[in-house]
Amino acid sequence: MTIQLPDSKGTLRTYEPRQKPLALTPGTPFTSRTVFSAAHVVADPYADVSPDSPAAVDWDATLAFRRHLWSHGLGVAEAMDTAQRGMGLDWAGAAELIRRSAAEAHGVGGRIACGVGTDQIAGGTLAEIRAAYEEQLAVVEEAGAQAVLMASRALAAAARGPEDYLETYGHLLRQAAGPVILHWLGPMFDPALEGYWGSPDLDAATGTFLEVIAAHPDKVDGIKVSLLDARREIDLRRRLPQGVRCYTGDDFDYPELIAGDESGFSHALLGIFDPLGPLAAEAVRVLDTGDTGGFRALLDPTVGLSRHLFRAPTRFYKTGVVFLAWLAGHQSHFAMVGGLQSARSLPHFARAYELADGLGLFPDPKLAEERMKNLLSLYGVNQ
Repeated sequence: MTIQLPDSKGTLRTYEPRQKPLALTPGTPFTSRTVFSAAHVVADPYADVSPDSPAAVDWDATLAFRRHLWSHGLGVAEAMDTAQRGMGLDWAGAAELIRRSAAEAHGVGGRIACGVGTDQIAGGTLAEIRAAYEEQLAVVEEAGAQAVLMASRALAAAARGPEDYLETYGHLLRQAAGPVILHWLGPMFDPALEGYWGSPDLDAATGTFLEVIAAHPDKVDGIKVSLLDARREIDLRRRLPQGVRCYTGDDFDYPELIAGDESGFSHALLGIFDPLGPLAAEAVRVLDTGDTGGFRALLDPTVGLSRHLFRAPTRFYKTGVVFLAWLAGHQSHFAMVGGLQSARSLPHFARAYELADGLGLFPDPKLAEERMKNLLSLYGVNQ
């Protein structure tokens, strides 16, 4: 059996799909690394909504996907960038997602951390931004989840310099009930976050970030760094106070960063571990045995797919993530909140299918092939 796939030049080429998936089974939590998958949301395809309407979520399918991740030992990073925060999912929808997912986590014994931001306001004074953060922090803590203090578009716009970040984050950390994860999301993921931590110079911004952590080490479980710069992440994690973890958010260099070096390693909080969940879990369990080479042998081949999904404009990586979830049978349709299924091209989808199939990621390769052919037919590509 073959399938005709279009390339970037509009030329059709023949691809022979894989016949058997990888044999990956659920397993226990990890011992050597703490690993979160940032999880996507499943849209309700029957909702009569427009791209700028509040998100209509298929709650059953959304929570089923989280149970899938937990069954493989992964933690779930909820209501974050991968869940389309600020790109289709508003705060009301995120709050409901947090409450439902946290309750589900408690029911199955899964680990969960949830995003805290300021997306219920478009802008405002520093006092209003602090209040917005506090409102979201209360929701997460009341749900019994760990908080991830996400970067704020409103703060990026209102802050006059590093001192405003120091004051805002210091205020939030002092009142947090338990240790939080601080999230530094680079402008490649969200252009509105350019100059975060008070400077477009990354060395200066790193200094401010470390100053926040050094002032409150007992309230910072770790940092999640999404700058797609492995050398900078390694330098940053070497400068962290004792006991503060680095959770890599580098979807380009994660095998190297998780494996680590003589000076340490990164834990993980990654969007790419949404489609890679079972394979990533298997690799980390190999790493738990001390077999770094075996870990790299499993995870290194996935980097090509990740770099494809996260190619510029990087913020649209969610489209590829949901596309692969549909092909893998985790949801019955390829619709996204905010209509974001249109954010990538047909050649992009074709290459994502080919790379994922080559890795054996689809539990039912025949189903994935049929769905890929259905998508191609909608674009006028007949098999």
